[in-house]
Formats: sequence, structure tokens, C-alpha cells
Amino acid sequence: MALLAGVLAPALAGCGLVPNRGSSAVSLTITRDFGARRVADVEQSHVVGSETLLGLLQQRFPVQMAGNAVKAIDGVKATRGSRWFLFVNGSASGIGPRNNRTVVHAGDRIWWDLQANRAVAQTVVGSFPEPFVHGVGGKRLPVTLECAPDVTVACNRVANALAAVGVPAPRQLLGTGSGTSTLGIVVGTWTDVEGEIATLMIAHGPGSSGIFARFAGPDGRTLELLDSNARVARRLTDAGLIAVTGNVKSVPTWFVTGTDVAGVSAAASALTAARLRDHLAIAVQGTRDLPLPQP
Repeated sequence: MALLAGVLAPALAGCGLVPNRGSSAVSLTITRDFGARRVADVEQSHVVGSETLLGLLQQRFPVQMAGNAVKAIDGVKATRGSRWFLFVNGSASGIGPRNNRTVVHAGDRIWWDLQANRAVAQTVVGSFPEPFVHGVGGKRLPVTLECAPDVTVACNRVANALAAVGVPAPRQLLGTGSGTSTLGIVVGTWTDVEGEIATLMIAHGPGSSGIFARFAGPDGRTLELLDSNARVARRLTDAGLIAVTGNVKSVPTWFVTGTDVAGVSAAASALTAARLRDHLAIAVQGTRDLPLPQP
């Protein structure tokens, strides 16, 4: 039996089927302006099995509704041109007539943010280490790590960040693909990764991806940071980007990328809960974090 356990342990780890070391407490965060301003932040150690996202919100804060839409939370009102967006473990989850009974799962990171109506982000980085620890919709998914050959240091940093939260991530060649039911993290310079299908959403701009950044210039050596109106706010070199693409029909794909190897390494160092918290995506230059969209 001891020999069998020794054989099975690494096999299970490689499949992502390891005990979940994350907290089962549910966190509820309220922000505005793309996470730039914190309104409230609470944690609940236990929720009943039938608790819903909307019910939990109403239990903890005064909530004003307008039909099936949330109009105000804790006195902060959505005015003309803005509305409340909801992300659960980093994925958008609307509140409306069809899904206002969505159940809260143990460990969920629930984030309400008051944003401009034109925002289209379906997936965000601001709930890291979710969805890697507790998954999507209460289902934990296996994780794969795709790394370009020229970013070994950054790849190791990403693998260590995942291991620190109890998430095994088998490595595979860049371009292999993570599959439709697997969370993928792709690590490489923009030149390395731009052939990935998911990067097309980034290349097409925030109207497609919800990511307010784009690579420009020869070989993607310039990272352009956009404001909430999709206008260029600043241009960076030697910079990295942590972003995630996906929609309601696909599993998210995370990108740790950059203008060059140094930029990718800087981004990999920022893969922590503290640095990503409440951000849709972030650009990194050295040790400086630049949340997106830019003010």
C-alpha cells in the first residue's frame, strides 16, 4: 500500500487532482472605477448551501434594485453611463432574471465593481489565486503551463507562484493548447505568444477582450496602455503584461507576456494576490505596477 501511494501521488498531482489548500471562506469585495477605489471588503467563513450571489450581497450591504439590476450597493449608486459588474473567481457573472439564483460556493471570491457601461471584460486577474484554487462554478479545473523556451526564469516564477497556493501545473510546449476544460497559463514574449488563438482577442483591442493594452511596433517591442476610452495613455518598453482572456463559453486563458524577456520576468514576479488584487489586468515595468485601464 505504501508503494502504491508513492506511485499514485505524483500521478494525481500531474492531473491537478490534489487536496485543495485554499481557504473555504467566501470573500466579498465592493469597488468602483475598475477597482481603483475600494468601497467595502468582507469575508464570511461559512455560507449555507442555498446561498445566492445576490442574497449574500443583500445580507451584508444595503442594496437598491431597479428591476433585476443592482442599482446601488452600500449607498454607492450607478449613475447614467455606469453599472455594477460582477466577477466570481475572475469570471463575469451577471445578475438578472435568468441567473439571480446562482449559488455561492466555498472559497468564492466575489467582486462587485461599478464601471462604465461600455466595459466588456469577461475575465479579470483581480481575484488571483482564483480561479486556479477553487475553479469555476464550484468545479476545480486542471491547470497547464505553456512556456516559450526563452523565458525559463519567468516560467519558473509562475510555476512557483502556483505551487505556493497548492496548484500543480504540468509544463508543456508553447502552442500545444490547454484544452477546452483546462485552465491555461501562457508565458512568453509577445512575439512568442502572438500565434496563440486567445491572443487575437488582445490584438483586437478592449472592445473584444476587455484588456486595455496592446503591443505595437516592430516585434511588439512597445506596450501601449489605454484609458477607459481606449485611448493611448502611455507607451512602455521593457514592460510586461498579466491579463486573461475568455468569455462565457470558454475557459479563461492567462497570459504572462511582455515586450521582451525582461518584461516577461517582471510580469511573472507580479503574479501574487497582493499585486493583482482588484485589477482587470496590469502592466509591469520593473517593480512598478500599472493597473488597466489607465486613469
